[in-house]
Amino acid sequence: MNYRISIIIPVCNETSIINLTIDTVFSLPRDDTFEVIVVDGSSSGETIRAIQNREVRTVIAERGRSKQMNKGASLARGDILLFLHADTRLPKSALQNISSVMEKKDIVGGAFDLSIQSDRPIFRIIEKAASVRSRITRIPYGDQAPFIRKDYFHAVGGFKEMPLMEDVEFMRRLKKAGDKICIVSEKVKTSPRRWETEGILYCTLRNWTIRSLYSLGVSPTKLMRFYR
Repeated sequence: MNYRISIIIPVCNETSIINLTIDTVFSLPRDDTFEVIVVDGSSSGETIRAIQNREVRTVIAERGRSKQMNKGASLARGDILLFLHADTRLPKSALQNISSVMEKKDIVGGAFDLSIQSDRPIFRIIEKAASVRSRITRIPYGDQAPFIRKDYFHAVGGFKEMPLMEDVEFMRRLKKAGDKICIVSEKVKTSPRRWETEGILYCTLRNWTIRSLYSLGVSPTKLMRFYR
C-alpha cells in the first residue's frame, strides 16, 4: 500500500537553506505520494517567501516548533505525518521505508537513525549514543525525522504546546499508552551547525543536561533559558 505522506517543516529564519532542503525532499524516489508543508514561525514569513518550488504549501503560524508542527498537521492531507527539521536530510529510501513500516498495523509511527554531516570522529560517538538511546528508551528526538499516523496524532492531541521538549513529551505519551513505534536503521543526515557554533562539548553536555532535568520534572519554560 502506498501511503500519502505529509512532510511538515517548521522554520524560522531559514532562508539560506530552505530551498536546498526542499530540493532534497523532491529528489526522493516517489510516485506523487507526498506533499510538503512549510510552516514559518516568523510573522513576516521571510523563509516561505524565499521558497522557489511552487508545489510546496506554505503557512505562517505563531512561533514555537510545537505550535508550527501542530499547524502543519491541521492542514495535512496525507495519511502519515513526517516532521522534518530544516537542516536535516532524509535518506533516499525514506518514503519506501515509512510505507513498509506502516504496513504493520500495530505500529503507530517511528523515526530514523541519526547521522551528522561532518567527518569529525566525535560525531560518530554522538551518533552511536543517539542510536542506542532511542532503541532502549523508544523515545526518538525531533532531529530523527519522526513520523506518525495522522489519525493517531490527532486522536492523542498532537504536540503539547511547550517551548522545548515537545518531541520527548509526545513520544513519552505514546510509550505510556503502550503504543509501538519503529526506529528505522536508515539514517537522516543533520547539520552540525549548532555544535560547531556553540562548541561540541558544550552543546552535547547542555543537551544531555536539559533532557536529564526535564526527566526530573523541571519545566520546559525554565529549561528554555539554557537553550538559547
